[in-house]
Amino acid sequence: MTKHIKTPGKGSNYISTTNACKLCKPMGATLAFRGIEGAMPFLHGSQGCATYMRRYIISHFNEPMDIASSSLGEKNAIFGGGPNLKEGLKNVTAKFYPQLIGIATTCLTETIGDDLPMILHEYKSSTADDGSQPLLVPVSTPSYSGTHMEGFHAAVRAVINALADKTTDIKAGGINILPGFVSPADIRHLKEIALDCTIKATILPDISETLDGPALAESELIPHGGTPIADIKEMAHATATLEFGSTIADELSGGVLLSEKFSVPCHKLPVPIGISASDQFFSTITTLTKSPTPAKYLEERGRLIDSLADGHKYIFGKKAVVYGEEDLVVALTAFLTEIGIKPVLCASGGKSGKLKTAIQTACKNALDEETEIHEGTDFYEMAELVAGLSPDLLIGHSKGYQLARKLQIPIIRVGFPIHDRLGGQRILHIGYRGAQNLFDTLVNAVLTKKQDDSPVGYSYM
Repeated sequence: MTKHIKTPGKGSNYISTTNACKLCKPMGATLAFRGIEGAMPFLHGSQGCATYMRRYIISHFNEPMDIASSSLGEKNAIFGGGPNLKEGLKNVTAKFYPQLIGIATTCLTETIGDDLPMILHEYKSSTADDGSQPLLVPVSTPSYSGTHMEGFHAAVRAVINALADKTTDIKAGGINILPGFVSPADIRHLKEIALDCTIKATILPDISETLDGPALAESELIPHGGTPIADIKEMAHATATLEFGSTIADELSGGVLLSEKFSVPCHKLPVPIGISASDQFFSTITTLTKSPTPAKYLEERGRLIDSLADGHKYIFGKKAVVYGEEDLVVALTAFLTEIGIKPVLCASGGKSGKLKTAIQTACKNALDEETEIHEGTDFYEMAELVAGLSPDLLIGHSKGYQLARKLQIPIIRVGFPIHDRLGGQRILHIGYRGAQNLFDTLVNAVLTKKQDDSPVGYSYM
């Protein structure tokens, strides 16, 4: 929570966080870089940062994850990390043969003031380029100034800014999709939708294979898959960009950059979770392609509505706490109001300043006036807030498990990180199909709780 603690001998207050409801900024950048073909994420900072992030990401995705590091020590904090960074880039190029190295700063290098663009300029000037040198994309991501989502969006924007090019003679066409940080299963579903709608779509980043790949006879130095660099260069020629997210600042938005730099129209959409948001997504595609929504998705929508009628009586009026990344909280809250669940607390560690307005807009006046919406919060504060709210469900990632255990209520695991269950990378959230998956999970969690608490132990609904 935001706790004001007296500083001994100074008479001033400082703000502390206990069990944050967010992750660090360079971790988000690392995840974004992993969704680019042939890319190697590189952290300019201490080795501990890379080790922590690798372990954290592996626990969710259950996939190998290499993150290079400049491995700075005490002397580098005084004399600068330039030599380590240059040596690290040389080693990564020689051992991994990447097409692109995405370089994210950390708290240490931002604090000591390393000039990353200057160091990279010196490195490129002193390195003979025989055509095998990777592209270098830097991004500033100090953890103390934001969340992993801000780092994620900053990395996507940096890649677009560095690679998108309109000087080549390419006919305009296709649609850019900037999905934000959704699951590999969500990205695969987006690809399926694009194929069925006959859209040439460039999805950036694409973690559908790089963070959820098949078993291989031999390990790959860099996982196959990811958004092709050639496609990123052509993003400047697209007819439109679809960007999922209601709280992304313009200065972090890849869609806004493409609009301002290359005049590619940007359509900002909520993350398409639930009927209304999915309708808006498919309606936008229909408008851009001038083609009707394929029948299979209309059938999925119809089955979803039928299931809502079947299960509505079990969950109507139930109260839920929703937490996590801001845009995911916005989308999930809107979905809950659609299906009759009352969100009593919507919380995020992000501080965009847009969370409350985005939720109210997404819910279209269906949100209860008593719903509490808090940004910049942590799990300590959430535990205090829920004390008088009597929720029936917690909806968010695994870090909320201890709170759910204390309250003795079910937790519906969505988003990132999911460290105490298998398959977090395969959870489908978006589209009618994703809404169906979430609805069934929610209803069954309520039924399980009711069944387990029953003295009879009934076995028929």
